[in-house]
Amino acid sequence: MEQMSSTGRPVQITVTDGYDLKGFKGETPVTFIRAEFNQMVLGDSAKVMVSAEGTAKYNFTSSFEFNPEGGITLDDIAHKPVFLTMTEVLPKEKKQKDEKTLILGQAVVDLLPLLEGESSFETMAPLHPVPGSPLEPLRLSVKDREFRNQAECIKKRIIWDLESRCYLDPPAVVSFQKRIADCRFWPVEITRVPLTIAPKGKAAKFDKADDESQLSFHGVAYVNMVPLLYPGVKRIRGAFHVYPYLDSTVYEKTKCSFSLFRDTGHNLVQNNKIGGINSPLSKPAVSKNVKEDKTVKEKDIEGKPRPGDMQPPSIKSQSSDTPLEVEPPLSHNPEGQQYVEAGTYIVLEIQLDKALVPKRMPEELARRVKEMIPPRPPLTRRTGGAQKAVSDYHMQVKNISRAILDEYHRMFGKQVAKLGSDMDSETLEEQKCQLNYELNCSGKYFAFKEQLKHAVVRIVREKYLKTTSFESQEELQTFISELYVFLVDQMHVALNQTMPDDIQGTVPTIYTSSEQLRLFAFEAEVNENFEMAAVYYEERLVREPQNLEHWLDYGAFCLLTEDNIKAQECFQKALSLNQNHIQSLLLCGVLAVLMENYEQAEIFFEDATCLEPTNVVAWTLLGLYYEIQNNDIRMEMAFHEAFKQLQARMLQAQIMKQRSIGTVEYIEEGGKVEESSLGPWGITNGSSATAIKVEAPADDFLEESSKLQSDSREHIISTQSQDPTISQKPSNILLKEMPVKKETSKCQDSSTVLYPSPYGVSQTPATIFMETIRFLMKVNAVQYVQRVLAHELLCPQGGPSCEYYLVLAQTHLLKKDFAKAEECLQQAAQMDYLNPNVWGVKGHLYFLSGNHAEAKACYERTISFVVDASEMHFIFLRLGQIYLEEKEYEKAKKTYLQACKRSPSCLTWLGLGIACYRLEEFTEAEDALSEANALNNYNAEVWAYLALVSLKAGRQLEAEQAYKYTMKLKLKDETLLAEIHMVQETVGFGNPSF
Repeated sequence: MEQMSSTGRPVQITVTDGYDLKGFKGETPVTFIRAEFNQMVLGDSAKVMVSAEGTAKYNFTSSFEFNPEGGITLDDIAHKPVFLTMTEVLPKEKKQKDEKTLILGQAVVDLLPLLEGESSFETMAPLHPVPGSPLEPLRLSVKDREFRNQAECIKKRIIWDLESRCYLDPPAVVSFQKRIADCRFWPVEITRVPLTIAPKGKAAKFDKADDESQLSFHGVAYVNMVPLLYPGVKRIRGAFHVYPYLDSTVYEKTKCSFSLFRDTGHNLVQNNKIGGINSPLSKPAVSKNVKEDKTVKEKDIEGKPRPGDMQPPSIKSQSSDTPLEVEPPLSHNPEGQQYVEAGTYIVLEIQLDKALVPKRMPEELARRVKEMIPPRPPLTRRTGGAQKAVSDYHMQVKNISRAILDEYHRMFGKQVAKLGSDMDSETLEEQKCQLNYELNCSGKYFAFKEQLKHAVVRIVREKYLKTTSFESQEELQTFISELYVFLVDQMHVALNQTMPDDIQGTVPTIYTSSEQLRLFAFEAEVNENFEMAAVYYEERLVREPQNLEHWLDYGAFCLLTEDNIKAQECFQKALSLNQNHIQSLLLCGVLAVLMENYEQAEIFFEDATCLEPTNVVAWTLLGLYYEIQNNDIRMEMAFHEAFKQLQARMLQAQIMKQRSIGTVEYIEEGGKVEESSLGPWGITNGSSATAIKVEAPADDFLEESSKLQSDSREHIISTQSQDPTISQKPSNILLKEMPVKKETSKCQDSSTVLYPSPYGVSQTPATIFMETIRFLMKVNAVQYVQRVLAHELLCPQGGPSCEYYLVLAQTHLLKKDFAKAEECLQQAAQMDYLNPNVWGVKGHLYFLSGNHAEAKACYERTISFVVDASEMHFIFLRLGQIYLEEKEYEKAKKTYLQACKRSPSCLTWLGLGIACYRLEEFTEAEDALSEANALNNYNAEVWAYLALVSLKAGRQLEAEQAYKYTMKLKLKDETLLAEIHMVQETVGFGNPSF
């Protein structure tokens, strides 16, 4: 391709074919194509007859010259499209001198690919018909008809046929970012202009006074540009309310001290020509979206985004926050006030080819997590180990016992068969001596010792980890004594397995499930028996070391005991088992924040949002992290995304609820037109299209620019209007962007079921912060909860609600601050008097503070509600304990029975057994106490009551055994111990020390 000048480069546009064409006259109309660019006509094609199939071959080439030093520049190519207008030439009538033409439609070609490094590209451009054109669809579906009726007939609206582009070089990008960071809101002015157009050549001669005389209905919309500084965001789009233009308000919100229309000599008439006004088609018949319009009383309104056009000079001129000398602000704007009264809004979209702030890719985040916490494959079972060594020892004992028994039968089998059960002890002792003599003389005894030797050595090495010599003789003797006791005990175990006692049956063992162990551990937590709770958690880990839920539960327990280092180890272990587990990632992030390892925290939180972009808690925790880092922009981004996901989930739940009752309304945003199948060129069947080929020189087209391509994932942020009266505090602005109806009580509607609540009563999660609080309270991250509660208190959709005061009361209970907890519960009760959780927590408060009378009243009220509270297990346990203290044994029995049916544990069966014992129902008491003992045989109180039941039943041996374990486990209840001694003295047995 030949260069046209030393500095210019040609750009050629070739129109090859047209498809599905129709004309006003005849089946084979004659048409031609006119190409326009930058308000210049590039040329007309030859007149071509359309075939009967509706196709035409134009092969029309036009061109223009690109010159970066002047004329058509980079900005023009980015900013302005090529217009292709199709015109039909009508047949001449009699006595007609000139040809008549009618416009059929217009196509638009975007030249942006040339700025992205392409030297040639082809595209299929749809031909938009003008109103009344035969290219318009003849038949409309019901849906299309309703949409067109709404968009073009009923509502008053304006559609701007304008898409403005510009090229930003690196310095302009830096200036653009700085301007957004300095001032988040950018003004978009709107005003009414007359329809009269100035004569040619005089458009630029309007002076300021003329402009001001035309400024009627002067309004402004405030566009929040901050989302463009969010990582990976390339596009913002939203509907923005129009407010009256007032100098003081505009300067306060945008730091702009001038009006583009009034103060800069902007020519409204010349501005009207942007977007191809001088081309035959001034307005396309098909709009992008019904929300692209706005409801106003006037139809001839012109809007101009000032900073939004992203011209570098404009950015530089507004990059300073220094106030300039301005005219006194207008006291009022009555015409502009009509925008507010009518609810006028405009829809704007700003899109970048490459995000201003790059975002970490999911692969990079996964790699960083893998580097910090390497994945751990499941451990393979070892063939050796302590358990295998003991098992081998058992096997050798069984083999030797069989060999000795065979030798005994060989020597004394006939004698035993003859004497039978009449054999006395002297005969048995004599047979034993003869057997020992025979084994020693024959060498079998030595062989048996050698057979056991290897098994014992493995026990020493694997069980006792002794692989080196002992330092002293005393240490050796101590170890031999310990080893001897262990070997003898294990020998008895092996012999009992080989020759079980036929008289006494095997005792059935009750296997406790992982869920039961979790319940027992939780009971120990609530009773502040942390040592026993740790035993239960560790037993779960020993049983299933590859179950990450067990590690998370143990880590939450460590958070409760403020052992953050061990909690972090547990959460990292869970994450190593599954590096895509969201809860593990979030908890690792929380611990990293608590331990001030902020770099790792960001990685964990970001990875969680990438793996599950709809997770509200993940986005909220990421926002809280950015708040700690004083990064307000990213904090807003994370909170906004969390709020959007919460809104979407609530809407989905509402739709599902409507479907269940058969009253679903399908609401299409903006009234989308029904789509039909795509043709072979990707164009909807039934519409006209034009094939265009655009070429540029094969050499580097844009040496001055970098290739504007981004591999990062695009995030679309929808923004809302900003009331000028709202302060610019980040946390408040964000949540006021999309207002929702605020309820007076978040806990009032207990019948609404959307998401499970940790507080028993089903509630709609009102805010992102309350949902995060629920997550943190579940894992005992109380240190983190205080920060989130502060956000909930300031949140426009949140505030001091019933659930807020409940959570606050629980944090005070953990600190034993009963006075503040009671104040919070009083506030919660005033907001929702019928919430069972309020009465349940109040009962716990009075129980812990020693006021059992008030606790009893609160617990009884709680269990009387139809809807259960969240902690019914402990409510039953503590209410039953109060009944026992007040000697209301029948009520205690019923209460503990309910607890046993819901979630049986050692404590529930113990309470039931005590109640039955006091009612002198000894059989039922023994059954209940046996169940309790089977679940936990280390409870001294269970053994104590078993001793009492055995004493009452007259079973001396069982009474003495139960009493022995009662004393061994150190029963702390002196009153109960005194009662046992009194019953022992009464019956005359039960204490072997008598």
